[in-house]
Amino acid sequence: MTSPTLTPTRIGDPVDRVDGVAKVTGQARYAAEQPADRLLYGWVVSSSIAKGRIVAIHDEDARAISGVVEVMTHVNRPQLPRFDHSYKDALCVPGSPFRALYDERILFNAQPIAVVLADSLEVARYAASLIEVDYERETHNTDFTVALADRFVPQDKRSGFEAPKNRGDAQSAYGAARCKIAADFHLPTHYHNPMELHATTVVWEGDGRITVYDKTQGPQNVQGYLSAVFGFSPEHVRVKNPYVGGAFGSGLRPQYQVYLATLAAKMLERSVRVVLTRQQMFSHVHRPEAVQSVALATDPSGRLQAIINDAATSTSRFEDYMETVCDWGLMNYACENASAEYTIARVDTYTSGDMRAPGAATGMTLFELAVDEMAYAANIDPLEFRLINYSDKNAMDDTPFTSKALREAYAQGAAKFGWSRRTPAPRSMKDGRELVGLGLATGMWDALFRQMAVHARLLPNGDLEVATAGSDIGTGTYTVMAQVAADTLGLPIEKVTATLGDSSLPESPAEGGSSMAASVGAAVQVACRAVAEKLLVAADQIEGQPLGGARLEDVTLAHGRIALKSDPARSISFGDAMSAAGLETIEVEDTPASRSGSSGQSRKSRNTHSAIFAEVKVDEELGVVRVTRIVIAVAAARIINPKTARSQILGGVVMGIGMALHEEALTDHRIGRCMNRNLGEYHIPAHADIRDIEVIFVDEPDPEVTPLGVKGVGEIGIVGTAAAVINAIFHATGKRVRSLPVTLDKLLDS
Repeated sequence: MTSPTLTPTRIGDPVDRVDGVAKVTGQARYAAEQPADRLLYGWVVSSSIAKGRIVAIHDEDARAISGVVEVMTHVNRPQLPRFDHSYKDALCVPGSPFRALYDERILFNAQPIAVVLADSLEVARYAASLIEVDYERETHNTDFTVALADRFVPQDKRSGFEAPKNRGDAQSAYGAARCKIAADFHLPTHYHNPMELHATTVVWEGDGRITVYDKTQGPQNVQGYLSAVFGFSPEHVRVKNPYVGGAFGSGLRPQYQVYLATLAAKMLERSVRVVLTRQQMFSHVHRPEAVQSVALATDPSGRLQAIINDAATSTSRFEDYMETVCDWGLMNYACENASAEYTIARVDTYTSGDMRAPGAATGMTLFELAVDEMAYAANIDPLEFRLINYSDKNAMDDTPFTSKALREAYAQGAAKFGWSRRTPAPRSMKDGRELVGLGLATGMWDALFRQMAVHARLLPNGDLEVATAGSDIGTGTYTVMAQVAADTLGLPIEKVTATLGDSSLPESPAEGGSSMAASVGAAVQVACRAVAEKLLVAADQIEGQPLGGARLEDVTLAHGRIALKSDPARSISFGDAMSAAGLETIEVEDTPASRSGSSGQSRKSRNTHSAIFAEVKVDEELGVVRVTRIVIAVAAARIINPKTARSQILGGVVMGIGMALHEEALTDHRIGRCMNRNLGEYHIPAHADIRDIEVIFVDEPDPEVTPLGVKGVGEIGIVGTAAAVINAIFHATGKRVRSLPVTLDKLLDS
């Protein structure tokens, strides 16, 4: 039997993930699953105080356990660099980066203070339980509300932070207005809990070389970090992360398990694996706690006259982490008088950091709660209020958008959701014993594009490999690469192999900020076009030149053949062209910046937008909230793969529901430790919490935003979703909850 003819894959086709089979059959190996000879298992011992110093570590009983090879502490670890610059990774923030096991100082609770290394995980874990530590405690503060008294604006220009651009006289306009609201909103700390724990396997290759399998979003960032800290030549450190079980920002910077595993491997000259426990996942990067004060004022028609939007977020004592929190409302809504101020406050915790849609998931969500309040105060339908104050340009920078189809998103989302059937008054809609509420919110995120390189290699039989160092953190990068390559060269996706997650491959930034699809897609397209151009040069070597010296724009490529557009019967195979030129392969490495002409970085604002509509049902007697429907309309320009893009939006929406109703780190400030450090008590949505979610991709052609006209969708799904849910809860119950999450105690009458 002959195999069926495979159809060329195009951009826009809803193809299955090319890595899907490997993942569901267990063939995909993650950082903690890589084999290594003479492997040692490291178990991290965490501090039990939040601030102070180690007086003594009693590890005699641990060392006496059969199978224990070493207990590594600040006392016996290998020599480390003294100065901060050696510990600064490519995505560091101002301050002094954390150095595990550097000295006796304790900077936060659950700080790693020792690593037990043994022949088995079980022995390492048991031996670690026998270690006792004497501390000298110092007064700490992990209470953000206390730290706010000393909030400040960092002056370090290296932070990259730009203060919001104020306009007009917001204070005077607010004071003169008759219709206005002012409220304070609070978002608790959120901790990363991807399926895959943070883990590292360091394979000691000998001769000063290591191969590091790490849970990271940027293998080249980790490579540079390890080289600087431990003195390896960069070419002697190879970092691989072919599969990542979710990251959402937690893997942008190197986390301490890769540092500890590499330190131990260097110390013992053996392969070492360190995997953090679920509890230890609550000891590092997290979404910062935030407070946001919003004051809005309108004229009698509902047009905004003043926006005042001030926020503060938490950071550690040793680094100053900042996000873009206050800009979103000032950008999205037309208002001549607007001001914002953003400050940070230091607490005795690990440095906060990026978590899906950093800044926007906080700032836009809390601002959209205030917008809903303002709409009710003005007695205007919340959707109509947003349309009244719609801005076709970036209202903060006074720059046009490359595209903004938010108005169309409002219209399509409202029609599908049935917004017109909503009755305006709170508590006016019921379903049996449950109150029904309908709410909406706006989402906004950056459409980023970064330079990166891709290597493309074509064989005569039409097999193609495209490769880059970039990561796939579960977002579908493998599939995007294969799909764009297939589209460019007219191949079925089955003929394309995508290779990534390896620091030795062509240069790539870390995957984050919803930038990878646009960036890697453009790089793949450019590289594959260069392959096609080389094919045409090779075709000219065929006797008689059947293609007549045609240029790329004169031909079509499909099914492994090149045909003239003007006369499709005149065609040749890739193999014949390569054979005529004596080529066994055609290989190209290229970047969009060098060949694509416009990089999409014109003086315009590049953003994605969304309109989120939520239906909730609330049992008033029990305070139980059910999110029964979500409709989200997303304006994100060209969609490479609607199937995987929809999956990203669904994931973001689920996380947004978690923000609204579930997620909250609870800290005992007496000891400075997060107390709900497990998935039994740190609540996230379960399957039973999620009902109908409908995703609409609004048609939004945008040839300017990026070379492929693509905007990322990894983060836009979470931005504003929590606000839509909470606004629906107000419509159902008439109760405003300004401190997230909305737990049942906040809804029950006292």
